[in-house]
Amino acid sequence: MLASEPFFRWSYVTGNWHQIGSDLVQHIELTLIAVGVGLLISIPLSLLAWRFRLIRPPVFGIASALYIIPSLALFAILGPITGYVASYTTAEFALVGYTLLILIWNTVAGLDAVPDDARQAARAMGYSPSAAVVKVDFPLALPYVFAGLRVATSTVIGLVTVTALIGLGGLGQLITYGFNAQYYTPIIVGLVLSVVLAAIADLLLVLIERLALPWARSARRVRRAA
Repeated sequence: MLASEPFFRWSYVTGNWHQIGSDLVQHIELTLIAVGVGLLISIPLSLLAWRFRLIRPPVFGIASALYIIPSLALFAILGPITGYVASYTTAEFALVGYTLLILIWNTVAGLDAVPDDARQAARAMGYSPSAAVVKVDFPLALPYVFAGLRVATSTVIGLVTVTALIGLGGLGQLITYGFNAQYYTPIIVGLVLSVVLAAIADLLLVLIERLALPWARSARRVRRAA
């Protein structure tokens, strides 16, 4: 039983650091690929859904359906499509699917929140509709995009652990091993590193946003002062 084991053995960490590091690297790789691909897919879909209201329901409907499907069921659904359930392709398809609703929703919300006077100024400057989207609308929506990116990244970091059930999972492999072996230490290591990884990723995204969008921080200060 787990209760018969010491709560934590540091000797396990020192003796298995290479494997722990390998699992951590796999966790990061799976997360970066899923979030990156999700971002590449969600941005054009968000722009289309924002510009053409008729396609907004199907875009949100499909993204919502992917988001609410339980992960194990999604692996089983994707297995015949990707050719093999226990594969990187299956894992990434599922993880990307879970990012789309968050990223699309936030991006469209950001585009909807662009002030009308900014759009009028763009038209007055002679921007075409496409140029206005690229140079005015989308840049002003970036704070919302970053907010969605932060939520999506934290969500994926948590979901990557579930892919341990198909032989991947990064840090989830430590958690699964701990339960199977009735051993607390790898469970604690996997959980703690997952939380730390999510915190570091969120902090990095906040720093990137501040560096990339200094004007957004100034705008927030003005609104608070008003």
